Amino acid sequence: MNRFDYRSPQTGEAEIRYLDADFRVLRPGAFVRCAVTGVPIPLEELKYWSVEHQEAYSGPEAVAQRLYPDRLKPT
Repeated sequence: MNRFDYRSPQTGEAEIRYLDADFRVLRPGAFVRCAVTGVPIPLEELKYWSVEHQEAYSGPEAVAQRLYPDRLKPT
């Protein structure tokens, strides 16, 4: 199963295998959680993830916070 195979409505959290340009759904669900913020990300909106860490991110800010914490300036 991949990102295009989850057309039927699902509920709950999905289990995903993150690949280089795609992801594979291992356990169907409606969303995954951001590894940084914990917010649910609907699968149809999932755009950011790490293949190395096998985790999803809610947006570019979460990616930067997780992967480049030393580069972020305190606000």
